[in-house]
Amino acid sequence: MAGAGELELVFVEDLQLTEVMRLRAQSLQQRGQKRQDGERLLLPYEAVYRLDFSTQELSFLRWRVGVKGPGRLSVTGISQLWTPDLTNLMTRQLLEPTGQFWRSAGDPNDSPLKCLEADIQEFGERIAELAKVRKVMYFLFAFKEGAEKANVRCSVIFKPLSG
Repeated sequence: MAGAGELELVFVEDLQLTEVMRLRAQSLQQRGQKRQDGERLLLPYEAVYRLDFSTQELSFLRWRVGVKGPGRLSVTGISQLWTPDLTNLMTRQLLEPTGQFWRSAGDPNDSPLKCLEADIQEFGERIAELAKVRKVMYFLFAFKEGAEKANVRCSVIFKPLSG
């Protein structure tokens, strides 16, 4: 829960965009064609998520990520400004750093997730910066090492800047 004066934005899966990107990868595979130079195809364990910004003047506070059981969640931002269709997603459109969150096998379920703190701090600040010029932003979520979509929740907490 976000505290007073905080805004929690929850990542929501874009089912339609994920499906379109999966169909692109399947189509190339079925036809025996290669991807375009620099194209980034959606992998079977990935899905497209979005953040909708109700306000655009934000200061990043923290991530809230939950993964039940062992597993790894990787969150990669997509830099494309206007995204009606990410079917031909290019590698150059992926932002650095990525958010990495994980719990190792054998870690208790109530243990905090591990993460690369400097990276998630920088990534959160970058999202707040990009929110100034966007109403929506897209992300690639990768579910690895046992993480399953149904067992993962992810949000970012911001402080709205009045002004």
